Amino acid sequence: MPPEKPEQQLREEFNRWADSGKGEEMEHDHWPITRPAVEQMRLAPADRILDVGCGAGWLSRILAARVPQGRVVGMDISDEMIRHAREKSASLANVEFVVGTVDAIPRPDGVFAHAVSVESAYYWPDPAAGLREIHRVLRPGGRAWIDINYYRDNPNSHQWGALLNVPTHLLSAGEWKSLFRAAGFREVAHQFIPDPTPTPEVYTGRWFRDASQLAAFKKMGALLVQATK
Repeated sequence: MPPEKPEQQLREEFNRWADSGKGEEMEHDHWPITRPAVEQMRLAPADRILDVGCGAGWLSRILAARVPQGRVVGMDISDEMIRHAREKSASLANVEFVVGTVDAIPRPDGVFAHAVSVESAYYWPDPAAGLREIHRVLRPGGRAWIDINYYRDNPNSHQWGALLNVPTHLLSAGEWKSLFRAAGFREVAHQFIPDPTPTPEVYTGRWFRDASQLAAFKKMGALLVQATK
């Protein structure tokens, strides 16, 4: 049999995540490093926002509450994640969810004021193509926000690549910024967002060696890259 395409690998893996309830865990895990980015977005009530790699829709719902006259489109490669997102968001009139890939966003040019992606960009098969597409669908002056925990500048996350069942891109802040500029963005900047949540005395999970490595990871925190079209 021919090897699976990266998009199919991602869809199947994140469908498994959806079935195991991981989509619902993401708000607890990712909101502490996402809240500062949302605060910096300075959303207007009628803004249109694209949430790339929305999972079960937790961030899309938060954003929808902040743009009551606007609209949020959550997009994910996993049809199961999208099914969960739609079920949990059925009461919201200004949010919708679509299955799609970042290198072929199913929306016309220049429709969004903001595009945000949390813990998704390092999974994109072609990050450069994804950023070009995000640039395309943003309106002039629109802003892109990429927030990730797995990046080269934080060595305490490097072990994740070997633990994940899909290919990933381990890039530095400088490499991400170069990709943004090559896609046509200006005013490209980055910052590190520490995770303020308490660290347990004993860590028994699979993602870190021990509690001290988890604490070091949180101290440096996530990488947020932001830019303007």
